[in-house]
Amino acid sequence: MKLIIINGPNLNLLGKREPEIYGSKTFEDYFKKLQEKFKNVELSYFQSNIEGEIIDKLHEVGFNFDGIILNAAAYTHTSVGIGDAVKGIETPVVELHISNVHAREEFRHHSYIASAAKGVIFGFGLKGYELAIQSFL
Repeated sequence: MKLIIINGPNLNLLGKREPEIYGSKTFEDYFKKLQEKFKNVELSYFQSNIEGEIIDKLHEVGFNFDGIILNAAAYTHTSVGIGDAVKGIETPVVELHISNVHAREEFRHHSYIASAAKGVIFGFGLKGYELAIQSFL
């Protein structure tokens, strides 16, 4: 099984940014633990703060991976382009958010990705990535 995690803007600041919402672990440290736990899964990771790079990555992997775990972060609520990219690829996508987006600002309640996603996971902290991986197994 070949899966990729794609993280969007500001998720490179995990461990530093708003630890009361996002926790104190860096994503890189957490990713190593995911690789150890899911040894039979070929896990890749990509992060970008740039919308077009996320779209390019979806196009690149969207026809030859078994699954994509996409945390588009704020772009979830603003990017028609990322939503269209998810609609245009064959690889199933799980939309993921670390926080409970429905317990936050109103603008975070809408997703341009959810309608094309296999499923949506939010509010479970970093554990959500593990749940997303398990959804593909």
